[in-house]
Amino acid sequence: MTGLILAGSHEARSICDILNLAKIPAIASLAGVTKKPLNLSLKTHFGGFGGMDGFKNFIQNERIEWVINATHPFASTMRNTSTKICKELKINHLLINRPEWHPEKSDNWHYINDLKELNNIIPCETNVFVGTGRNTLNQFYNMSERNLLCRVIDIPDTKFPFEFGKYLIGKPPFSVQEEISLFKKHKIDWLVVKNSGGSGGFSKILAARNLNIPVVLLNRPKLPLTTNSAENVEEAMKWLNNII
Repeated sequence: MTGLILAGSHEARSICDILNLAKIPAIASLAGVTKKPLNLSLKTHFGGFGGMDGFKNFIQNERIEWVINATHPFASTMRNTSTKICKELKINHLLINRPEWHPEKSDNWHYINDLKELNNIIPCETNVFVGTGRNTLNQFYNMSERNLLCRVIDIPDTKFPFEFGKYLIGKPPFSVQEEISLFKKHKIDWLVVKNSGGSGGFSKILAARNLNIPVVLLNRPKLPLTTNSAENVEEAMKWLNNII
């Protein structure tokens, strides 16, 4: 039984390592968002599938019999697509849905469903660290009276989309102390992040907590209707062991 791991998270990397060691036949897939992603321990398909028909053809051509969707919690298009196609083809499908972050009593957190709401929350003449990714910057158009700092992995091909912001190049992981030093250096007043959960970007949250910086969290998109989900790698492997 050959499986497909839709990757893009640290859970996906761990699952690939386990499958490789156990010699369980599987293919990994990466969307190709970063130019030089870290290699996975399985044979990897890079780039998209060419829409729903392309994804369906890939599954049929590779004779995929089960799919674990371990993409980023905000990769709603791929999550909905894999759920729908696997249901249509009657293929076992599991969605990794790690727990969200939750505040402590001392935290000053604000929740939004749309980044356009930031204009009503973050005061003017403040320095804002954008932790929601470069592809969300077009939604910051109404933040012209703030200074934006957006960290990216790859050197951008184009300039920052607004005069009131700039890019910072850096490749994760970052320690809490590194984030604290960064926030101090750039005099960050507000942090904006997606509520992705997990340990990957949590150092930013801890740094903000240490410096008493308020945080705005973008709520996750709704999950597709699926009966199979797991919060972590251990639960995912239990599910897989039950079907192979």
